[in-house]
Amino acid sequence: MNGRGLDHDGTIAREGSPDRVAAAFVPVVDAARARIAGTFGRTRLHSAYVYGSIPRGTAVPGVSDLDLLLALHDEPAGADRAGAASIEAALDQDFPEIDGVGILLFSTRRLLSDLERHDLGFFVACLCTPLLGTDLAGQLPRYRPTSLLARETNGDLALALPRWRTRAAEAVTDGERRALSRGAARRLVRTGFTLVMPRWGGWTSDLDESAALFGRFYPERAEQMRIAAATGRSPSADPGVLGMLIDDLGPWLAAEHTAVHGEKTPRP
Repeated sequence: MNGRGLDHDGTIAREGSPDRVAAAFVPVVDAARARIAGTFGRTRLHSAYVYGSIPRGTAVPGVSDLDLLLALHDEPAGADRAGAASIEAALDQDFPEIDGVGILLFSTRRLLSDLERHDLGFFVACLCTPLLGTDLAGQLPRYRPTSLLARETNGDLALALPRWRTRAAEAVTDGERRALSRGAARRLVRTGFTLVMPRWGGWTSDLDESAALFGRFYPERAEQMRIAAATGRSPSADPGVLGMLIDDLGPWLAAEHTAVHGEKTPRP
């Protein structure tokens, strides 16, 4: 992989690897693998993946969370969600090295569908590290940092803004505001990066690098994006920060991303 996250052929390299998991998180990942296999078994589970800072090797003990994706043979049902919730709670309780666990559930049909080819398909092929089962990346294309990829991964920011405003208006605790600021900030940084991704010609999931790269092309918004990256790492309960993210940077970024790359293909 070169300095822009690309393989020798110019396609986006898979960013995580089992070899990059820090020693402090190896028992966590091993326990996740065992619990997933024991809960779902081969009849339900096609494959499982870990993504985020842990397989990238940038996780911080006691601060970072554990992110997992499960590809099921069929569409997720209530029993599957209950099983995932049980795994989340057990791992979070048993391992102080992590601060929270999140499990995404999808059918293999959806992950491999034409509709998701440049969104969830890209996510599995490039941002997820195999944990169990047969890797779906073998059935997906190699991806390049194109406008199509930008549009299909982050071309729907405008849909999130009304939900964020409602949550901000209804938030009554600092904890609720911090949770909102973290999620919104990370989404904004990712969208800001994909806005400039084709022009830069590479891929990164690092928040600070993403914000810095965005700032090269939009210096007038660089400071706002720097604050967004900082908030994504250290959430803020400050209403002023939330207002900047949701009512200023967010609407501008949604409009600019659409103007440059178009709107994401609507989902059913």
